[in-house]
Amino acid sequence: MQKQKSIFWLIVFLTFFSFYVDLPKSLNLLGQNFSFEGLDFKIGPLDFKRPVDIKKGLDLQGGTHLVFSTDMSEVEEKNRDDALVSAQKNIEKRVNFFGVSEASVQTSKTDKDYRLVVELPGVKDVNQAIDLIGKTAQLEFLEENPDQIAASRSGEFFLKTGLTGKDLKRSTVQFDQNTGNPVVGLEFNDEGAKKFGEITTRNKDKLVAIYLDGSPISIPRVDEPITTGNAIIRGAFNLQEAKKLAIQLNAGALPIPIKLIEQRNIGATLGDESVQKSVRAGVIGLLLVIGFMWAYYGFLGFLADLALINYGLLTFAIYKLIPVTLTLPGIAGFLLSVGMAVDANILIFERMKEEIRAGKSLPVARELGFGRAWESIRDANVCTLITAFILFNPFGWSFLNVSGMIRGFALTLALGIAISLFTGIVVTRTLIRVFYKG
Repeated sequence: MQKQKSIFWLIVFLTFFSFYVDLPKSLNLLGQNFSFEGLDFKIGPLDFKRPVDIKKGLDLQGGTHLVFSTDMSEVEEKNRDDALVSAQKNIEKRVNFFGVSEASVQTSKTDKDYRLVVELPGVKDVNQAIDLIGKTAQLEFLEENPDQIAASRSGEFFLKTGLTGKDLKRSTVQFDQNTGNPVVGLEFNDEGAKKFGEITTRNKDKLVAIYLDGSPISIPRVDEPITTGNAIIRGAFNLQEAKKLAIQLNAGALPIPIKLIEQRNIGATLGDESVQKSVRAGVIGLLLVIGFMWAYYGFLGFLADLALINYGLLTFAIYKLIPVTLTLPGIAGFLLSVGMAVDANILIFERMKEEIRAGKSLPVARELGFGRAWESIRDANVCTLITAFILFNPFGWSFLNVSGMIRGFALTLALGIAISLFTGIVVTRTLIRVFYKG
């Protein structure tokens, strides 16, 4: 019993914490204005500060939809897929630097037509964004400034060498033959090999910085002169970090000019109207479900309704804390998961009624009802989670969906199902154990 009380008070804490996170930025209550900017607390060495707000997608917030075509004429056919991915990663870096953290950058390939689709929610200065995205990636190799005094005054600790991305054939992930650790290989053309040999000869035991679009991506130390045109960057890489560096280097080594071919400005008015109608439909549906559960199952239904309210508060709080970029299909995914959350309670209650009719006492029927309904709940939710995984396509497989809208639906659906399992099994069960006496 003590364990159940502990779980109950944990649920109470989660409910009030979720309610606090769910509060809007400003609230007028009884003539008093209240403001809520975000979470700000300190526990020992932990200092947590974070603004908490809903991130709206392009369909709700408005913004710009851009489509760029790529010129692959100067890139060998076997390298075109890598060049497209490198351009995608470089544009993602640029739009994040621009301040559009919820931007979507996707690739599209049809026969020999390679495109990049960019969605920028809330962007006002569209021309600046287009200019920023439309630049070809600039890769440069720099060496240490020998005049350290002048460098400290001017801030120019590295100087240009004339070695650029046009001198680099490509970069690949390799593995060290001695240690087995991942390393990044560089392959230069004839002109680049000559330049790189001169640079490494005069900079032995010094640093050579590699910059992409004016920002350093790697600053390795030269161990020995390299005149073969093939170099290796070693470091404390894991495989993911080595792949990321290789992609960044290829963004400059395989530069592909891009051209804007489509631009659509999407207003937020349609999004606001859609949100209002969706919220209204969701509230009406939720009230109908709450009313049905209470009317049909009595006090049991009332406890299930409390668990459902807890589910809504917890889900919305998680959307803010992650944060989830909310789109109209994402709202649909949340509303669908509400129905599945109630479905679990119905299965449990019906199993309890069967056990009571079979002559079991209430405590026994309660535990058997939860235990025997679990298999049906688990199987139904696992099937839905598999579907959500396929729709979300986390690995970016080209033969599956890559639409941001559908991914938003899949994400909110999967989160809703995971939270509904917690509220349906843990919250409802605890409330029944503590309050329901038959």
